[in-house]
Amino acid sequence: MAKKNKTGAEHAQERAKILVYKWAGKWGPFKVKIPCGECALTTDVIDDTLAFELANAEVDFEVRDWLSNWWKPLFKGGWHAPIVMVNGEVLAQGHALNRGVLAETVINSHVENFPMKGTHVFGKEKCGHCTRAKDYMARAGVEYAYHDVVKNPGAMYEMIARVKPLIGKKTPITTPQVWIDGEYVGGADALRDRFGFAEDQRAAAPAENYWAKGAPQAA
Repeated sequence: MAKKNKTGAEHAQERAKILVYKWAGKWGPFKVKIPCGECALTTDVIDDTLAFELANAEVDFEVRDWLSNWWKPLFKGGWHAPIVMVNGEVLAQGHALNRGVLAETVINSHVENFPMKGTHVFGKEKCGHCTRAKDYMARAGVEYAYHDVVKNPGAMYEMIARVKPLIGKKTPITTPQVWIDGEYVGGADALRDRFGFAEDQRAAAPAENYWAKGAPQAA
């Protein structure tokens, strides 16, 4: 069984690969006759994680019978089904999968292989600076995708993975974090400066459309 979140042969070598070895199959005279509840739970967790936290990631997902292939994961230290591997490395084995660990691992791989595209605001509720950023976007007439990093852990993992290499490991990450046309902008103050708004303009009437003034484009 193989599943793909996205299509696109041009990214075939870069996509994150999730492989699960379940307690099933046969080898010589031996055959698994008892189903594995934790294996079924693990595949269900992965399916649900692909639909939510990893909905925007490039992922291939495959399930194989462990006994028919027992020697393959063994070379990587995998011997106790269910064995979950990501990009050829064992992530978990012998128990139902922690979806947070899976999501973070896969998103880190996705971020390494796929640069940010489009215009995005990563924020959260009850965040005044996030409200400012959305207000700046609205007044500038810029369409964007909004990601709530509290409600969607996948968005939080992606924001951290993309921002940390840019600002340094020791610099705290705050919200919002903004990209325009794939180019990293930063927080609300940086976005305000990008649009050329004055500090006291937040409550002012809508400004002239940003794009009509000839916005700088990402390289």
